Amino acid sequence: MLKLGFIGAGKVGTALAVRLRGKGYPVVAVASRSFSSAERLAEQVEGCCACHSQQEVADTAELVFITTPDDAIAPVVANTRWYPCQRVIHCSGTDSLDILKPAMEQGALGGGFHPLQTFADVTYAIENLPGSTFALEATEPLLDELKQMAATLDGPWVELKSGDKVLYHIAAVFTCNYVVTLVKLACDLWQNFGLSTDEAVKSLIPLLRGTINNLENIGLPDCLTGPIARGDTGTIKKHLEVLDKRTPVLTSIYRELGIETIPISIAKGKMGVSIAENEQQAEELREILGVINN
Repeated sequence: MLKLGFIGAGKVGTALAVRLRGKGYPVVAVASRSFSSAERLAEQVEGCCACHSQQEVADTAELVFITTPDDAIAPVVANTRWYPCQRVIHCSGTDSLDILKPAMEQGALGGGFHPLQTFADVTYAIENLPGSTFALEATEPLLDELKQMAATLDGPWVELKSGDKVLYHIAAVFTCNYVVTLVKLACDLWQNFGLSTDEAVKSLIPLLRGTINNLENIGLPDCLTGPIARGDTGTIKKHLEVLDKRTPVLTSIYRELGIETIPISIAKGKMGVSIAENEQQAEELREILGVINN
């Protein structure tokens, strides 16, 4: 197997280094902006040496993961001496291979290897990494090597072109980051009847887990539930009336999300007993959600 090195010892780098070493990949070197961070990663990975510079990693490893924050990738690549046929891999969800151009001009093979996972904490990052989907960008033979690496981590992979990366990352933001935002807004509503954020989260988590289970096991669009899925216009009107009185700042968000939910409900086909009734109910929902109260 290729000897691996890491430039960047944060949550992503640590999770990849620990898991890949556990699968038999030799992880031989790590450097980070803070030497103590490199030491912490090296302590968790047998055979890994903490280096004082990124150049030491490039001089030691055959495949180098750049797991720095995205804004630091370009300076790292530009300020390192690379070698012909060396593998240089960035882990950005938005950047294309263009960011690795200085390395590729020196004969290195450039690739993208982005784990579609949330990295809020090192321990959970290591735990959650196996089974994640990996977004790959590379040419052969590196592409096949990255596919094998993803499979070793029990993850499916998707091959992306440079023009796909930003849309791919936007999808991840909707799925992960903005779900957190929606839960935060829900918790704020619970404070209106005297419950704390922690109490609200504890109560809402089972609902969130059930939704995820339905997404996984029933799939779109059939997993959709709630008043729009039922065509329950009366409930929607009550929601809007209370939001306008109690938390008007959320009214426009509720309307926008509701309008985007209508096509899912139409595809599910449960608002009426016929296609015509589905369309009629959908149009009524659009009118209710589209009206702005002054």
